[in-house]
Amino acid sequence: METIAFNPFEPGFAEDPYGQYGRLRAEAPVGQTPFGVWALFRYDDVVRFLRDTSLSVDQANAHETVFDQVRADAGIGADELGPSDSMLQRDPPDHTRLRRLVSKAFTPRSIQQLQPRIVELVDQSLDRAAEQGSTELIGDLAFPLPFQVITEMMGMPEVDTDQLRAWTGLLVRTLEPVVDPETMRAIAEAGRNFDALLTEAIAWKRANPGDDLFTRLIHAEEDGDSLTDVELISQVALLYVAGHETTVNLIGNGGLALVRHPDEMVRWRNDPDLDANAIDELLRYDSPVQNTRRITRTEMVLDGQTIEPGAFVVLGLASSNRDEAKWGPTAGTLDLGRPGAGDHVSFGGGHHFCLGASLARLEGQTALGRLIRRFGSIELVEEPTWNGRLNLRGLTALHLAVGPA
Repeated sequence: METIAFNPFEPGFAEDPYGQYGRLRAEAPVGQTPFGVWALFRYDDVVRFLRDTSLSVDQANAHETVFDQVRADAGIGADELGPSDSMLQRDPPDHTRLRRLVSKAFTPRSIQQLQPRIVELVDQSLDRAAEQGSTELIGDLAFPLPFQVITEMMGMPEVDTDQLRAWTGLLVRTLEPVVDPETMRAIAEAGRNFDALLTEAIAWKRANPGDDLFTRLIHAEEDGDSLTDVELISQVALLYVAGHETTVNLIGNGGLALVRHPDEMVRWRNDPDLDANAIDELLRYDSPVQNTRRITRTEMVLDGQTIEPGAFVVLGLASSNRDEAKWGPTAGTLDLGRPGAGDHVSFGGGHHFCLGASLARLEGQTALGRLIRRFGSIELVEEPTWNGRLNLRGLTALHLAVGPA
C-alpha cells in the first residue's frame, strides 16, 4: 500500500483539504513531510504541542528549511519578511513581556465597546445587499468589516487604504510555505513600505494622541518597561495583519458553510441562544487558520518516531478540528448546537492563544448572525472562488442572492 504524505500542493487541496487530512489521521498522523518539516494531524497530539512550554516559536531555533533556502537564494534577509519582533515569533520571557504590554491596550472592555460600530458597519453592508438583492460577501462585508474595525481601533492617520490592504495582503503570505523568490521579494518590499508607514504613524500619533489602541500601545508601561519603536512597529503590523485577514476567513468560510447547510442556518436564525456556540462550531468546521507551528528544543518521541531538536513541526489545527477521536462520528458534519464546540483549536493554544479571539468572535457573530436574520432567503449564485492559500485558506469571492423568505 502506498504511504500517504502531507501534500498541500495536491490538486484540489486548497478547495477541500479535509479528505487528505482524514487519510493522514488514519495512516500517517505523525510524520516528516517531503519538505523536511514534521507534521501532526490528531487533536490530542496538536493540543499537547500547543501547550508544551518547552517548545519554541522562534525561527532562530530551527534547522534550515526549504523556505529558508529559497529566501537566501532570493537575496532576502531573515528579518525582511514580516514583523520579526512580534509576539508571534518570540518565546518567553520576551513573549510574556510583549503580550503583557499589548494586553493592557486590548482589554475585553475595549473590545465590547466596539460592538455598536461593528453593528453599524454590518448593517450598512446588509442595506446595500437588500437594495441589490445580492451580495459578494467577501468584498462587500467579510473584508471591509474587520479592516475598517482594526483601522479605527488603531486610530491610524489618514492613509491610502487600498495600498495598505495590498501590503498586508502580501505580508500575510509569510504564513504560507512560499517557494517563489519573486513573491518573497514582493513581500520584503511590502514589509519595508509598511515599516516606513508605521514609523511615520508613530511620530504622528505621539504628536496627536487619542483614545485608541495605537496611543495605548505607545503608552503601555509596566514597572518602567515599555515597547521600543521596533517592537511597537512589529506589534502593530501583527495586529493589523492578524486583526483582519483571519476574520475575513471566519466570515467567508462560515457564510459558505451556512448556505451549504440551510437547515442549520434556519436553526440558528430561529434560536438566538445558539449565537456563541454557532460561531465556535463554524470555527471548528472550517478553520480560518489551517496550521500553526512549533520548534523542538530537545529530542521528542511521538508515536514511536523520534523528532530531533531544532525540528520545525506543523500543527494541523484544521485537521484536529475534524478528528473523529475527539468529535465522534459526526466530526465532518456541521452542528451549530454541538456540545463542546468551543474545544476547537482554531485560535491556537497555550501562551500563544490568539489575543484577538474575542474580537474575531464578536465580528463573526455580528456579521453572520445579522446576515441570516436580515434575509429569509440566502442562496449561492455560483461556485465560490478560493484564495489558493494553504494556511490562511479562505475565499476571494462568495456571490449570494438574498431576499425575504
